[in-house]
Amino acid sequence: MLRTLDIVLIVVMTAAATVTYTIKHQAENKREEVRRLDAAIKLEEDTIDLLRADWALLTQPNRLERLVAAFAVDLQLAPTPSTQLARPEELPMLKADLPQPEDDKAAEDSVAAVIKTDDIATGSVAR
Repeated sequence: MLRTLDIVLIVVMTAAATVTYTIKHQAENKREEVRRLDAAIKLEEDTIDLLRADWALLTQPNRLERLVAAFAVDLQLAPTPSTQLARPEELPMLKADLPQPEDDKAAEDSVAAVIKTDDIATGSVAR
């Protein structure tokens, strides 16, 4: 029986060593993946910082004024008049905010009106 117990313990020890090695190998693979992702994140952050610096350089008012002066003849740019600016409350109401018709007949009439006015011939749909 001592020999059988020794063999069983050797098998259990070998199985435990195999499981331990497998877990260690998986942990090393995950660590390498985390390092690779950290490097990718660092690269993206550096790229974002570079693009922000580039944007700040490109949107400097002095630079834009020089460009406007240089290309004024070609672009024919003009300042926006204050009469063209609108406040949000002056904008028309969204279709989603419009009140719904109270009776079904009015809704059917509006659908029929949309269907009637749709006589546009296009090349994509055969009528």
